[in-house]
Amino acid sequence: MGKSKDNVFQKVIKKPSDFKFGPVVASAFDDMVERSVPFYTEIQRMIIEQASEFAVPDTNIYDLGCSTGTTFLNLDPLVDQRVKFIGIDDSKDMLTKCSEKLQEAKLSRSYELKNVDLHQDFEIEHASVVILCLTMQFVRPIYREKLLRKIYEGLIPGGVLIMSEKILAEDSLFNRNFIKYYYDYKRRNQYSELEISQKREALENVLIPYKLSENIKMLREAGFPHTEVFFKWYNFSGFIAIKS
Repeated sequence: MGKSKDNVFQKVIKKPSDFKFGPVVASAFDDMVERSVPFYTEIQRMIIEQASEFAVPDTNIYDLGCSTGTTFLNLDPLVDQRVKFIGIDDSKDMLTKCSEKLQEAKLSRSYELKNVDLHQDFEIEHASVVILCLTMQFVRPIYREKLLRKIYEGLIPGGVLIMSEKILAEDSLFNRNFIKYYYDYKRRNQYSELEISQKREALENVLIPYKLSENIKMLREAGFPHTEVFFKWYNFSGFIAIKS
């Protein structure tokens, strides 16, 4: 199944609206994320590497904000078949794309895809690994601590949360520079000034990043005694947190 090129913001949008993971975005998402997230392929590889280390037979691996299922496809060959994959996303269009990709890959293990809004009540049960890949930044701040506590409670002892996020710099001077470098990165990946500005406007009220220190503080307050940064590129970072 070929991926569509990300042309979502190529034309002038007369009435800008908040970014949504609808059918147009879902069809272009794989290209979008590879061209928009620095070292996305390497972040994925690092997530898979760590998740496979902590996956326990007869437990669940949750991918919250599973999008088109790329993480599950990469993880599948490295994890015992007795591990169940549970993908959760609030976009039906993303889950449709995810289901198509998993079926095309003939995924043989037990897996389940759920259309769930992370702001609502849902269960995380008997998990050895929970993954949040560029997801928490879309959760409204007032709900983030509650979600992390839910994840902590749903993990088995020794279970792990792996999280990658767009972040803010600790200092506003660095923040301005990092954003500039990030837009330079997008230009190198053939995004036009129009595409960059229109996507920035669409994400303004939807994607709300925290500082690196704020993310670590939030993880520790949710109960995780062991936290570490495993990736950092200007205003993107990856975190791993282990439950005692």
